[in-house]
Order: sequence, then structure tokens, then C-alpha cells
Amino acid sequence: MTVLPIRQGVKPLRHQLNSVNRMLGLKKITLLPAWMLVLSLAVWLVACSSNQQDSLRLQGESMGTTWHITLVPPPNSPHQAKELRASVEQILERIDEQMSNWRQDSEISRFNQAQSTEWFPVSSDLVKLVQTAQQVSQLSEGVYDITVGPLVNLWGFGSQAKTNTKPPSEAEIKLALAKVGYEKLLTQENPPALRKTQADLYVDLASIAPGYAVDLLAEYFEQQGIKQYMVEVGGEVRTLGSSPRGDAWRIGIEKPVDSVRSVQQGMHLVDAGLSTSGDYRDFFIESGKRYSHTLDTKTGQTVSHSLASVSVVADTASLADAYSTMLMAMGELKGKVFADQHQLKAFFIWRTDQGFETYATAGFQPLLSKP
Repeated sequence: MTVLPIRQGVKPLRHQLNSVNRMLGLKKITLLPAWMLVLSLAVWLVACSSNQQDSLRLQGESMGTTWHITLVPPPNSPHQAKELRASVEQILERIDEQMSNWRQDSEISRFNQAQSTEWFPVSSDLVKLVQTAQQVSQLSEGVYDITVGPLVNLWGFGSQAKTNTKPPSEAEIKLALAKVGYEKLLTQENPPALRKTQADLYVDLASIAPGYAVDLLAEYFEQQGIKQYMVEVGGEVRTLGSSPRGDAWRIGIEKPVDSVRSVQQGMHLVDAGLSTSGDYRDFFIESGKRYSHTLDTKTGQTVSHSLASVSVVADTASLADAYSTMLMAMGELKGKVFADQHQLKAFFIWRTDQGFETYATAGFQPLLSKP
């Protein structure tokens, strides 16, 4: 079984190690959701049966987080395995160069720095990713919004943030809110370009870029004729075919506590993407009140609900990534209603006085492992 921690945010490893509880996510992070100690989004591979198929397991660090890949069967030679690893690293580096808000020279950072409302040339990958994000923004009526960066930074959770020990003032929030709005961001496919209708718009891709990286790796493996794989980057997952055991890939959803790591719920993932977002690692407390990294894009305030984590299964890891962030911002009450109405495959874990309660939508229930 692979146990996946909740994503809170993705930062460069040097920043992560210097600030263990600061994740980019909810992106997934506490826009950590590393994006949740996506610092610690480690994957635990647990014992399998002795009659399993041979497989190749690769792992490494990139995009400020870790990645793990299992391919079945393994390539025919060490040379082929080496080539696969090199290709994985090249793809992840390309995504980092295009979409990292922590790199001043990345495409998205240069776009953010350009105080202009003219079309800005970017890669087709970046346009595709932004278009996917905009679709989720429209579906959620702005609850999910990749232009929320000014608020994230203001509250102390983003790549441009200053360390906060107290919440910002209403005046500061009002100024930041004026810079937010997914409708102010336009895309163009030919030639690929982005445009702001407001020059100081700031785009933060932490809530969807890891999922997109997973999708690109999955696409690459399928182009190579690989029909059985599990790809995980910073807690975002995608699988195809069967596991080395010959059955569905087994995934463990982490219990949303910041102490001992354990599994809240086991599940099976078949030919789909999976993302889990949570808020229990990236937060600060002021005057007895807890402020998490999850923000309300309408009020500019941190959300105040009991939802601890939400996992989403979708056709792609990109969509799962964005949907889980969206539902996390909605909270357990609105999130459950939205997920049911839109037939999303989602699993919610929220806090109660007695511990945790869970809810699986109709589409997610068949994926749950029996106790």
C-alpha cells in the first residue's frame, strides 16, 4: 500500500527544510497541501506478496518536493531504466521552469513581474494548465482561483510572503482582494500566451502544477508503451493498469494529524488521478484563534470550518488537484453538497469533538477498502 500524506504546499526544499510547517499548499497547502509538508509527502511502500510481478521503482526530488514512480514490468536493461529516469527528471525540470512561483526566472514568475496588459508569450503547457484551472474556477464560481496569490502572500503562506505572527488588517485585505479575480486572466492558444486585464494580477499555480506534472509523466510513459504504472509527485497520484500484485493500486489516505502518521482510510485507484488537500500543518495562532492557509476568495479571510482534508479522484491528476483544493476551501458542508451535485468522486474528513468523521460520495464509495 502507498500512503499519501495530505498536500499542503510546494516550496523549494531549501525553504521547506528551513520552515518545516510552511507549505505552499492548499495549494494544497496550507497552500501547503506541502503544497502540504509536501515536504513530507513521502510515500510508504508496504510489504507485498511474494508472487508479485517484477517492477521498477524510481524516486527523487524536484519542484520542491519528492516523487515516486513504479513501472510494471521493469525495462529490459539498466540502460533503459537510466534513460527513463533521465526523461522523468527532464520533464519535472521543465515544469519547474515554467510553473514555479519560487523561481524568479520561471515563465509564471516573469508573467507576474510584467506590469502589462499585453499578451505575454508562454509555453503551450502553461496555457493548458491555466485553462484547466479557469474551468474549475468557473464551475466553482470563483471559490477556486489561481489569482489568489496576493492574499496568500499577505497572510504569510505564499512564495512572496513575509513571516506573519498576526492576521492582516481589513484595509490590507481590501487592497489584496482588489488584485484577485480569475476573470482578469485570459489565455490564447495560437501562439500560446497569457494576458492580464489588470497589470498587477498575480498567478499562483501551487494548487494545480504538481498534478499537471503527474499527468505529463503519465502521458510520457504511455507514449513509451508502458501500460502499468503509478506516478506520484508531491502527493498527487495517477495510475494505469494493475499493480505488481496484479490487482488495483492500493493507496492509503493519511489521517489528518500533525503527530504520528497513520492511515485514515485505504482505497483502490484504477486508471485515474488522485489528490488530497488538507489544512492541519500550515497555520498560525493569534489570541487563541487558529488561522489556516486556506482562504476565502470572496472575503479575503482564512476559512473557518472543520474540514481537515479532502481527497478527490478524477480522470487526470490536474483536475483532482484543483478539485481537492476547491472543496477544501468550501468546507465539509458546502463541499459535500457541491461534490454530490456535480458527481465528483470525493472523500471528506472533518474534525469533531470526538475525533474525526468521514463522508464518501457515491462515486468514491466503490473505491474504499473494506476494514
